Amino acid sequence: MIPPPSMTASRHIAIREAWLAQHAEPILDPGLPIIDPHHHIWEQVDQRYLLPELLADTGTGHDIRATVFIQCGAQYDMTEAPERRPLGETRFMTRVAEAAAGAATRACAGIVGLVDLTLGDRVTPLLEEHVAIAGGRFRGVRNRTAWDAAPEIRSNLESPAPGPLPRPEFREGARRLAAMGLTLDVWAYHPQLPQVLEVARAVPELTLIVDHCGGPLGLGPYRRDGIFAEWLASIRALAACPNVMMKLGGLAMDVGGDQFHQQPLPPTSLALAEAWRPTIETCIEAFGAARCMFESNFPVDKGMCSYPVLWNAFKRLAAGASASERTELFSETAARVYRLAV
Repeated sequence: MIPPPSMTASRHIAIREAWLAQHAEPILDPGLPIIDPHHHIWEQVDQRYLLPELLADTGTGHDIRATVFIQCGAQYDMTEAPERRPLGETRFMTRVAEAAAGAATRACAGIVGLVDLTLGDRVTPLLEEHVAIAGGRFRGVRNRTAWDAAPEIRSNLESPAPGPLPRPEFREGARRLAAMGLTLDVWAYHPQLPQVLEVARAVPELTLIVDHCGGPLGLGPYRRDGIFAEWLASIRALAACPNVMMKLGGLAMDVGGDQFHQQPLPPTSLALAEAWRPTIETCIEAFGAARCMFESNFPVDKGMCSYPVLWNAFKRLAAGASASERTELFSETAARVYRLAV
């Protein structure tokens, strides 16, 4: 019997491989090159997702040319001072990238780590250490920023304080990041998007990447239809900043309100596309294909859907785009933003 859905310690829907295996479908447009610009690697007490698991997913039929690892608190060096502990994550992901050499997918071709941008003068030397460790793969940072007062709204192992987006020190750190040609990923829930907008406007030289469609919430006090107008206004304001990019995905987390994991059978790509169309199409309309990139957010989103079905859903959502726009959405935007070869 397939166990019922449960949550991991880090507030992610637990992966049930047997449940996911109940639905398979042909790969749509299998020759379309893809860069997956957002996934994690970790070994937690209740979940393992390391290179073998990643390559098993990227090898299910879509043409996944390369991936970008995104900060997730994995393999920190706890012997170091707190601000230096994330260097352990960059070291580990560099070894993962080296171990993937020769594989069909260049796993972790780009690495986005963590440097606390509120550290002032200490930001630059720390960034330089990450760059040196990663052997040409370090592309930027992501700080812990997703926060909401509602206790149900949690999507990280550690729930951060309401900051640091509004802090002047954070913006100064962002300026130093931009001066080194590095990017900033921001995972924020939709009520925080005005804070993200302030950062984008304050540091126009910074390439700021909004993760997961700007985090529209649908859990606890939030309902997706009830928050749409507020989210839409924020998306349009962010899109007016030419330095802001958008990642299309991350919608299979429980904070978004979808309940596919509660069903007897996993969702089809058609069902996912229908559910996500208003959000995805709104983002593409606001930002344009040249500033949008589809992302897997695996293994987090794997609690609701499989890797091949997820990318089939994205291909359905992009069916009306031109050939050049599809190339941008699936590989070229990510390649340009994270400085990768397709």
